[in-house]
Amino acid sequence: MREEYYHDPDAPTSNSLAPSAFAVVRDDAGRVLLVRRADNGHWELPGGRVDLGESAPTAAEREVAEESGVTVKVTGEAAWVPVDRLDALVMHPTMRRRVIDALGEPNVPHVR
Repeated sequence: MREEYYHDPDAPTSNSLAPSAFAVVRDDAGRVLLVRRADNGHWELPGGRVDLGESAPTAAEREVAEESGVTVKVTGEAAWVPVDRLDALVMHPTMRRRVIDALGEPNVPHVR
């Protein structure tokens, strides 16, 4: 499960940061590639977590292929943001939960 906290002043404080890479992919007509999220239907740039040992450009190329089926090569700037500049970035806080076990009817499901 995942909960979204867009502009929620009561959102819990983030307790981790996930290195991520996203790509702006344009075609010859100047259109920008967007992908629709399966969990909430919002449109966004293709991207996601950087795997252990993976570079940001490689992660961006992999994520574009996984999410859209389009093969790309990073040709522009790819950079890491220093931790002391993170507050200047637009953050998308989320919370993930895992259902460990649940009871079927007539019992009420529960999350442990």
